[in-house]
Amino acid sequence: MIKLKKVKSAKTMKVKEEPLVLHTLRGMKDILPNDQPYWEQVRRTTERLSREYGFLRLDTPLLEFSNLFTRSIGEGTDIVEKEMYTFVTRGGDKVALRPELTAGNCRSYIQNGMNVLSKPVKIFSTGPVYRYDRPQEGRYREHYQVNFDAYGEQDPILDAQMIQVAHRIIQTLGIKSVQMQVNSIGCPACRKDYRELLVNYLESKKLKLCQDCKRRMGTNPLRVLDCKEDKCSQVAALAPQSVDHLCEECRVHFKTLLEYLDELDLPYIINPHLVRGLDYYTKTVFEVWSSAEEGKKLSLGGGGRYDKLIKMMGGEDTPAIGFAFGVERVIAEMKRVQAKPYKLPRPKVFLAQLGNLAKKKSLRIFSELEKNGILTAESFGRGSLKSQLRIANKLGVEFTLILGQKETLDGTVIVKNMITGAQETVSMDKLVDLIKKKLKADNVVVYHN
Repeated sequence: MIKLKKVKSAKTMKVKEEPLVLHTLRGMKDILPNDQPYWEQVRRTTERLSREYGFLRLDTPLLEFSNLFTRSIGEGTDIVEKEMYTFVTRGGDKVALRPELTAGNCRSYIQNGMNVLSKPVKIFSTGPVYRYDRPQEGRYREHYQVNFDAYGEQDPILDAQMIQVAHRIIQTLGIKSVQMQVNSIGCPACRKDYRELLVNYLESKKLKLCQDCKRRMGTNPLRVLDCKEDKCSQVAALAPQSVDHLCEECRVHFKTLLEYLDELDLPYIINPHLVRGLDYYTKTVFEVWSSAEEGKKLSLGGGGRYDKLIKMMGGEDTPAIGFAFGVERVIAEMKRVQAKPYKLPRPKVFLAQLGNLAKKKSLRIFSELEKNGILTAESFGRGSLKSQLRIANKLGVEFTLILGQKETLDGTVIVKNMITGAQETVSMDKLVDLIKKKLKADNVVVYHN
C-alpha cells in the first residue's frame, strides 16, 4: 500500500515573518524636531537669497534614467562607479536615485524648452540626493543639497556673482570665517594638452600613487590632484598646474573673474589642485571652505562652469555655471561655531478650556484667532485648568483665554493677564478686537503645542 503524504494547503502553511527593524538604514537618519530650527534657518536663508538674486525655483524627480548620470557625470567618476543607487523597474527601465541635482536640472531645461527664456536663466533647487558611500560626519547616503544654476551666459561676471551668492549664503547662516578657493581647469581644447602633460608626470610617479589614483590615470587623471591620500598629495604638490597651460580665451576668462572678485572684496585663494569630482566641469571651478578646529579647513560646497553639458545631453550649445552645498555639513558647522538657528515666533495668547461644551466652542474661537493672525497656543487634550495654566506659564504668554461651562452658556470668555493676574470677562464677538488691541500686533503664524 502506498502511503500518501498529506500536503498542507496555502491557508494552513505559516509564513515566517521577518522581524520589524525599528531603526533607519545605515547612512540615513531622521531630522528630529530639535534640529528643525537649523534646517528652517537654511531653508529660509537660501529661499530668500535665491529670490533676491533672481533665481526661479525648480523641483525635479528623485528618480531619473540612470544613463542621464553616467553620461553627464562621467563613467570614470567615483559617483558612477561606486556610489549610485541603480535598479531596473518592473517595466524594464534602468533608473537611479539622483546622486546630485545638476544633471536633472539640465534635463528639465532641455525638456521644457527653457532656452526661450531671457538669459541668463537662473534656477534654484533643493532636496535629497543619494550616494552609496561610506557614511561619515556631515555626509550620509541620503543627504540634502541646495543647488544654484545659471544657463545661457558665458561672461565671467556670472562666475563672480555665483561665488558671491555662495559666500553670502554661508555668512548669512552665521559662519563668518569663510574662504573661497578658485581655479581654472580650462576648456576641452587646452585641457587636452594639459592632460597629456599631467599623465606623463603621473606615470613617472606611478609607484607612489594609491590604487584608486593608478586607475584614475586612465579615466580621469585630474582627480589625482584632488586625492586625500598623503602620498598622492605629495605627488600632486609638484604636478603641472592647469592655470599655467590655459588657452588665451580661458586665461582671459580666469583673469577677468579674479578682477571681479577683487572688486567684490571677497576672500579667495587660487588653489591649483582644485578640480572638482565630475567630468562636466570646464574653466572656472570653486569651493567654499570654513575654518574648522585646530586650524583645519572644512569644505562646505562648491561648483563651477559646465559649458558643454547641455549640448552633450542633446540641447543647444549653452554655457552654464552652478554650485551646491550639503545641508547637513553646513548645519554641523553652524553648530560648531554656535550660529543661531531659526527662532520660532513665541505665542502671546493661550486658549484654555474646561468641560466638553467649552472644548467644542474653543475650536471655533481658536479658528477665529488664527484667521486674524493672532499667534495662539493651546492644549486641547488637557482637562485640568491647572495643568493648562501651567503650560501657559511655561510658554510665557501675556494672556490666557479661559472658557468654562458658564462662559460657554453666557457667550463670554475670561481674559487673564498672566503678568498682573488681572482678569476681565468679554463677549465672544468682541474677543478678537480686544486681543488685537492689547497685543498691538497682527500677521502672526499660529503656534500649536
